[in-house]
Amino acid sequence: MQVILMEKVVNLGQLGDVVKVKNGFGRNFLIPQGKAKRATESNVAEFAAKRVELEAAENIKLTEAQARGEKLSGLTVQIVQKAGVDGKLFGSVTNADIADALEAQGFKIEKSQVRLPGGHLKQIGDHPISISLHADVVANITVSVLGE
Repeated sequence: MQVILMEKVVNLGQLGDVVKVKNGFGRNFLIPQGKAKRATESNVAEFAAKRVELEAAENIKLTEAQARGEKLSGLTVQIVQKAGVDGKLFGSVTNADIADALEAQGFKIEKSQVRLPGGHLKQIGDHPISISLHADVVANITVSVLGE
């Protein structure tokens, strides 16, 4: 399936690129999320007419994400969970827990933006994680997991 990207998509392309993707990826993810449109002649012509305003909107999103990233960088978030004697948690700290803790500190972050490279946090201690605010903006924070 040929699609026109309506915004930058990581590992796929830039705004305005016409790329070939698998049918399910385009039909189930890119098109419903508004990240792409089918590459028909009418959609290509429509995109060419709107290209300038779409690029301007993308630049505004990027500058907002960069400003939020500067505020978030280096931040430490403390999360308290029940833990055993050896420092192992009963359960784990998920990306939803981290998003809730950041929201309590005044940062609006969706759980899908939290990147946990090693999976859920299952030990007490400080863990470096990244928050993907935009395709080009990643903020690194530290999550400090404390035991009860």
